[in-house]
Amino acid sequence: MSLIPVTILTGFLGSGKTTLLKRVLTETHGRKIAVIENEFGEENIDNEILVSDTEETIVQMSNGCICCTIREDLRATLQLLGAKRRQGLLDFDRVVVETTGLADPGPVAQTFFMDEEIAEQFLLDAIVTLVDAKHAQAQLNDRQEARRQIGFADQIFISKSDLVSAAELESLKHRIGHMNPRAPQRTVHFGQVSVQEVFDLRGFNLNAKLDIDPNFLSEEGHSHGHGHDHDHDHGESCDHPSHAHHHHHDDDVKSFVFRAQRPFNPAKLEDFLGAVVNIYGPRMLRYKGVLHMEGTASKVIFQGVHQLMGSDLGPAWAEGETRQSKMVFIGIDLPQDIFMQGLEQCLA
Repeated sequence: MSLIPVTILTGFLGSGKTTLLKRVLTETHGRKIAVIENEFGEENIDNEILVSDTEETIVQMSNGCICCTIREDLRATLQLLGAKRRQGLLDFDRVVVETTGLADPGPVAQTFFMDEEIAEQFLLDAIVTLVDAKHAQAQLNDRQEARRQIGFADQIFISKSDLVSAAELESLKHRIGHMNPRAPQRTVHFGQVSVQEVFDLRGFNLNAKLDIDPNFLSEEGHSHGHGHDHDHDHGESCDHPSHAHHHHHDDDVKSFVFRAQRPFNPAKLEDFLGAVVNIYGPRMLRYKGVLHMEGTASKVIFQGVHQLMGSDLGPAWAEGETRQSKMVFIGIDLPQDIFMQGLEQCLA
């Protein structure tokens, strides 16, 4: 039986998560989706769609979807859904887990790797973060949880962009891109995200593609023009000195990229990564790399969430392809110099 894909939906208060979930639960999109809702949400779907005083945690929707509230913990809820599906009592093809507005998606993501019973039935597809353009800057300034949600994201949807100026939106995109250059950013209106754009993003696939915003790479960490909606000429509508964008906010969630053409010594790299994950794991949100290893004709792909790290052999290096390692680390106040020097010392 193939694994059931799971999407974790996270986002700031008022960013449109509830609107999106309501659409999943009520629109005719022809998909069978189970939505797991965190009961302690600030904006609860229940009272709008569901009769909230029922004892039943699972409610079948008219469009074939299922809404389920977390009563104990996520693991128990997933096991209940999985068991009912195996018994033929429930029919669904995928799951959306909503985290509360200020939750750290890390432990939720880890459930799908650490728990064998869950891993045998479910496959984590991606973490999707919704951002409210109007209040995002203040929320990012004030709340580390909001910054973490950006760091964990595989896809970022920015809502309410019509309530801010083009320059404010651009500044927000720069800031987000600096925290997380892996996640594509899309501006959406009134929660009008098509269901297709939320699913099958394969953010946790160990694949040979390392999606880092190309502008981020070309400018060595100065993420300009992130989002690619429009390029503006510096000096025109642009009131910031070139390259100084992110210095306005020295966010604790940052990203950096390590690149090298010399191959890694596998034993040294394993020791070093093991050591940094041991020390900095709780502050390492997402990290991923495509590696050129000594003595290996194939690319080695690795990725991790917090202390959990996995690697896999990818496709062989093509003839004529430049063999190089490329890694991106996203985390909270990670000591970039320690990582860079340490990785440098792992090269063969």
